[in-house]
Amino acid sequence: MPSNESTTSKTTILSNFIHFISHTPHRLKKRALATWTPDQELNKMRLRSGADMKRNLKWHDLICFGVGGMLGVGVFVTTGTVAHQTSGPSVFISYIIAGISALLSCLCYTEFSVETPVAGGAFSYLRLTFGEFIGYFGGANILMEYVLSNAAVARSFTDYLSVAFGQNEPNSWRIEVEGFTKGYNMLDFPAVALITILTLILCHSTKESSMLNLVMTIFHIIFFGLIIVAGFCNGNFENLVKPGGLTPFGVRGVLDGAAIVYFSYIGFDSVSTMAEEIKNPSYSLPIGIVGSVLIVSALYCLMSLSLCLMVPYDKIAERASFSAAFGGMGWKWASNVVGAGASLGIVASLLVAMLGQARYICVIGRARLVPAWLAKVNPSTGTPINATIFLGVCQASIALFTGLDIVMEIISIGTLLVFYLVANALIYRRYSVTGNNPPSRILLYLFLLSSTSIGFSISWKLKQKWLWGLLILFTCLFMIITAIFQYFVVVPCIRINHQQPPYGWAVPFMPWPAAISIFLNVFLMATLKMLSYKRFGVWAGFITLFYLLYGVHATYHAEESKAEIEHSDIIVNTT
Repeated sequence: MPSNESTTSKTTILSNFIHFISHTPHRLKKRALATWTPDQELNKMRLRSGADMKRNLKWHDLICFGVGGMLGVGVFVTTGTVAHQTSGPSVFISYIIAGISALLSCLCYTEFSVETPVAGGAFSYLRLTFGEFIGYFGGANILMEYVLSNAAVARSFTDYLSVAFGQNEPNSWRIEVEGFTKGYNMLDFPAVALITILTLILCHSTKESSMLNLVMTIFHIIFFGLIIVAGFCNGNFENLVKPGGLTPFGVRGVLDGAAIVYFSYIGFDSVSTMAEEIKNPSYSLPIGIVGSVLIVSALYCLMSLSLCLMVPYDKIAERASFSAAFGGMGWKWASNVVGAGASLGIVASLLVAMLGQARYICVIGRARLVPAWLAKVNPSTGTPINATIFLGVCQASIALFTGLDIVMEIISIGTLLVFYLVANALIYRRYSVTGNNPPSRILLYLFLLSSTSIGFSISWKLKQKWLWGLLILFTCLFMIITAIFQYFVVVPCIRINHQQPPYGWAVPFMPWPAAISIFLNVFLMATLKMLSYKRFGVWAGFITLFYLLYGVHATYHAEESKAEIEHSDIIVNTT
């Protein structure tokens, strides 16, 4: 008898599942392109968290969060390698170009965040503009990048901490386990401890997290300042032009270097996820996001310039380049100092990234694209505790087992893709949604813009001298297409007073900043290795399947079923 009941139960579950899946096409048609208005996002959607996040942050808190999120380990890892192999002494120009690209992306983020100051960041911006699936796809990608890069950063913390205590072997503080696959056999308990401590801090209070980040960021900037002053005071300006001139690898070397060092800037988008916790979003967000990118750009340029002043580019060590440079000057103790400073920067960077990722998944939970319990905000602390703990456990698990090289190989493309999508969304929203231009006209421009960007990037990737003509052609096409678009589309918007949105702040000189951001993000994606695209294909397939099996059904029941019931009640009452 129990056996028959078990068989019947399994049959029922299977039939229910088949019935459930059979409704996928209908529900996909209803939900995939469904958009929300800023008012719905700010009010109706936010109520699903139970309690509001506490508005305790001001513009200077945002600048510190942005600076802390970007001033991580990137500059110490990439500068030496890029200067030695790719850009030469002009590595500081590579940082300037990368900084301009980051600034353009952050401008796109800023307009959206001022219009809709919610914690969802790119997920909310894309869902408002292109619909539920694109928003989910972008949010899932940047969330994955956060988790993997945070795990990698946590493991690099162990490397630099061991250097700070005089250990030259990076695995000296890790435990090797026999029988585990290579790359997963070095258990990193300091990384797990760091993630655990930061998770507990973030659960407790955003304001206290801000104070901790402020202290660490101030010390980190002082540390950067000491390196810069030491480099300029003890360096030699002849090292900038000898042995091969300022650009020994040519213009290609400068631009290729910009693509590599760009990833030192990733982290500014965390600031936009704190929009619900800011006292005056329309004033504080532009200052916080743009100000932090400008400060970090200046520090990165000065840091790279000081390194090239201390050592000729062809003699710069590819690993621990700053420590080696000070060692060559007879400052052996500098290696320990650099290790300590880098460790502090990693902690600040990790704190901001973990804060931002929890708010991403919290808002995705509000949309019911992941389980709703991840969206809950604790009423006493005003923080998304469930989301913070869940992601902390995921990161700690990856950081404990997975080697840094394995993790680093599969990140970056998702972030660049999201930046690309946000720039497209800004143009579409500005000129179609609020500008009343035909959507087809805007979509055609975006298609042509992406096509010329891809054409330029492929021509650059092939590295053939005869392709310089194509590079010039695609650049001219990009400028001509944008100029034509501006003349025929933007002018009507100005006449009907839709050029400046009603929420008080807008990206100036549109559509050029967003168009150039699209161009640069496509170019940077083209520089990535094929492994990144293979990883992206697997991840894209997985999150699409999750949406088809769970997300579209959960949002349909949360939105469409309720609407259908309310509509039926209205008809009955009317009758």
